Amino acid sequence: MRSSSISYSTVSWIGITATSRESSVRRDFEYAGLLGNVLSTHPHNAHRHLMIRTLKIGEAGELSFTVDTSHTIDFDDLGMPEVLSTPTLVWYLEHSAREALLPLFESGEACVGVHLDVQHLAATPLGHKVRCRAKVIHIDGRSITFQVEAHDEQELIARGTHKRAVVEAVRFSKSVARKQK
Repeated sequence: MRSSSISYSTVSWIGITATSRESSVRRDFEYAGLLGNVLSTHPHNAHRHLMIRTLKIGEAGELSFTVDTSHTIDFDDLGMPEVLSTPTLVWYLEHSAREALLPLFESGEACVGVHLDVQHLAATPLGHKVRCRAKVIHIDGRSITFQVEAHDEQELIARGTHKRAVVEAVRFSKSVARKQK
């Protein structure tokens, strides 16, 4: 019989303690290109504060909009009505999550989306109001997972999860600039 061992570690950053599988945390941050950011905020850098210290499970961000032609996909050639496009819906869901984080950022912090899993469940026609909501369901260091939902005037139109990572804006900008050379 083959056995495997899983290494768990307790990671603590300025008042936040999270027990996670070491390899999973490392893989998630390497995937997001954020491992350097996480290591640079180790507790030994006591002068550095984290936005996450005030974020709580259950906090939410919300955005509403009325569907207009800039939000739709046009199926007119098929004889179908204009409806809210999935890319537009996703944009609003991501920005709802961002809304929950914006008031909590320290100077120089920003956030980026690193994962999205959304089901677009129902069509929404022109003129309908849509409400997008993102609720914090998990916090792991600088990685925040949200439950996202969108409702139009009649029903649930989308649901899923979205993960965002808090980054240092200058460091992130520098990594993007290196790719542009």
